[in-house]
Amino acid sequence: MTKGSPVAVAGVGIISAIGNNVRECLSALENGQAGMDDIAWLDTVYRRKIPVAEVKASNSRLEELAGVGQHIDGPAGGRAGLVSRTALLSLIAAREALDNAAIPELDHWRTGIVSANTVGGMDRTEAFFSRGPRGRLRQVVQHECGYSTEWVADRLGIRHYQTTISTACSSSANAIGFGAKLIRHGILDVVVAGGTDALTKFTLNGFNALMILDSAWCKPFDGERQGLNLGEGAGYLVLVSDAVAATLSARSECVLSGYANANDAYHQTASSPDGRGSWLAMKTALERSGLQPADIDYINLHGTGTQNNDLAEGTAIRRLFEPRYPKMSSTKSFTGHTLGASGGIEAVFSVLAVWHGFVYPNLRFHTPMPELPFVPEIEFIRDVPIRHVMSNSFGFGGNCSSLVFSKCQS
Repeated sequence: MTKGSPVAVAGVGIISAIGNNVRECLSALENGQAGMDDIAWLDTVYRRKIPVAEVKASNSRLEELAGVGQHIDGPAGGRAGLVSRTALLSLIAAREALDNAAIPELDHWRTGIVSANTVGGMDRTEAFFSRGPRGRLRQVVQHECGYSTEWVADRLGIRHYQTTISTACSSSANAIGFGAKLIRHGILDVVVAGGTDALTKFTLNGFNALMILDSAWCKPFDGERQGLNLGEGAGYLVLVSDAVAATLSARSECVLSGYANANDAYHQTASSPDGRGSWLAMKTALERSGLQPADIDYINLHGTGTQNNDLAEGTAIRRLFEPRYPKMSSTKSFTGHTLGASGGIEAVFSVLAVWHGFVYPNLRFHTPMPELPFVPEIEFIRDVPIRHVMSNSFGFGGNCSSLVFSKCQS
């Protein structure tokens, strides 16, 4: 995304451990209600041992929320009970985003979906293998990451363009940035952009093997942090061209003004100690938005709660923003780390912050990090004059992305 005209945000949609839609999630954020709990839906030996932030619904309930029937049509067909949790979460949030955008005569516009995830239909593949000889091959047709995107596009009637991005924890931030490029280059008029991910045994076991899971509820940016809590969910924005924005009954109040992706090429799973990739992503996003560090009013931190990530991100923020630090917090203290969905979910929170003038609390913060000269916010703040919000998403492999959302000038 080069410096130039911003791209309007027309609608948002979300499902996470703190709510099945935007209204429920905002209520939880306002009331300090985190989504972590004992494992309820994932079939794993770590039940009652490792807390996670699951969406509070069984797959059957998600099918009801998604509006799918007993026979589910799609690129690979399938019956109720066989659609991946990843795809169901995606459909629920993407549909809410489109409904929220309320674009008149959507069929008249070139419409696409850029969706991200990291696990695809792995939950169905795990179910297939757990059944041994009784496993049915139709359980594994959804395994690859692109299936969820194709299935959701089919259900929403999106025909012009669809693609899937998988760059670890920066996946859906990159999906939003790429969606904006498609609009700015005149390829599409409307893009549903964001991401989805469901919890799987593979994910839980993998992060546990890395020894970065907290056995209690996570404390991002706390001096006594012990690790992250895994979560699941989906978050999408509807990005529109100027021509589409002009048809909306309510003027868009938020734009994506800047986006950047960088890589510190340091380690497969760890950030560079000096936060080089994080700094470059934030710095370039600011340059492309035409802003200075002092213009940012709030940062939605990547803030996973691990020793390495929080120190690297904090070091980069100190380098870029010193001596004036904006308000900041990690909403992963509510939703857990939703991996490929995190950039989308946190982009939704960032847009809502611009729309409503909110700053979210960093739950369970008690002890400042001795290496950093700033601390996150601990209270929900209303009626703040929010002009520009930065949302950070930093993934494995050093893949670092930052989004900048700005309030439209009156």
